[in-house]
Amino acid sequence: MIKENLFGKTLFELQEIVVKLGFQKFVAKQLTDWMYKKRIHSFEEMRNLSKPTREKLAEKYKLSFTDSTSVQESIDGTKKYLFPLKGNQFIETAFIPEGERATLCVSSQVGCKMGCLFCMTGKQGFQGNLTAGEILNQIFNLPDFEKLTNVVYMGMGEPLDNLDEVLKSIEILTADYGLAWSPKRITVSTIGIIPAMKRFLVLSKANLAVSLHSPFEEERKNLMPIESVYHLPKLLDEIRAFEFGGQRRVSFEYIMFKGVNDQQKHINELARILNGIKCRINLIRFHAIPGTPLESSSNETILRFQDGLKRKGIVTTIRASRGEDIFAACGLLSTKELVKRKKNEVY
Repeated sequence: MIKENLFGKTLFELQEIVVKLGFQKFVAKQLTDWMYKKRIHSFEEMRNLSKPTREKLAEKYKLSFTDSTSVQESIDGTKKYLFPLKGNQFIETAFIPEGERATLCVSSQVGCKMGCLFCMTGKQGFQGNLTAGEILNQIFNLPDFEKLTNVVYMGMGEPLDNLDEVLKSIEILTADYGLAWSPKRITVSTIGIIPAMKRFLVLSKANLAVSLHSPFEEERKNLMPIESVYHLPKLLDEIRAFEFGGQRRVSFEYIMFKGVNDQQKHINELARILNGIKCRINLIRFHAIPGTPLESSSNETILRFQDGLKRKGIVTTIRASRGEDIFAACGLLSTKELVKRKKNEVY
């Protein structure tokens, strides 16, 4: 019998499970305390549960955690962890320390179906969605867990293409029964799947980051095929219509490609289409990947682009490049491991 993993279940899901097993509802809260607050890894350690209760839980369910198989550390302190999954699959997680801030970039899918021209993960193709437990495993089973200040869903995959599991993982991170984090510590990235984005905005209080990369629809379509399905004007209209309250924010990610999206006309058009949206633009240097003609804009061009946007009244930052010496660009490390495993299988 394949046992279902309890790690990654919400309080409501656990309540349904324990009642079905004949236990009182409060046992679910005891489980969340042990799994999410105390971070234990076995039923035997749950000392306030009776032995018969622990045995029945272990008979039907499991607590499954996965250690990373490798870690590479950059000269800038960035660490790239590789987590194995069943079926000879891998996901990547990047730990990025910066002063008093330490951000973890987590994956939400194995591979990706979106096919963006600049993304190595997309070149793997789509292999599957992660469960909430597999998403949270990257956080809870991280050697640097105690240092974490922020989590961004910007690793492998499109988070809003796996929205239900992403929302469950965010609930566990922010709920009183879980880690009780403030939602402002969490940012979820999307390339612009409008129906899922609308659900995310209503059902979560985490921050939103939108992969933009060009203000022109045809140009964006060449970089991101999703533009053929969910058009940029409609995407921006939905964001403009949503009431971002309190400290919740929306940002736009903009990878700088030499001669593609780094000219004055792009500055002018960005200012036009983002008018009325209180936001920030993050300019990102492109980390080169195999099999694409794209190159990064020069530092001088990126600085000039930032200055131009600021002159238009748009808050603009340049994201520091991190971990280039350890293949920190999403998808490179796992692709390298997949290729190595396939070669070993052949021989």
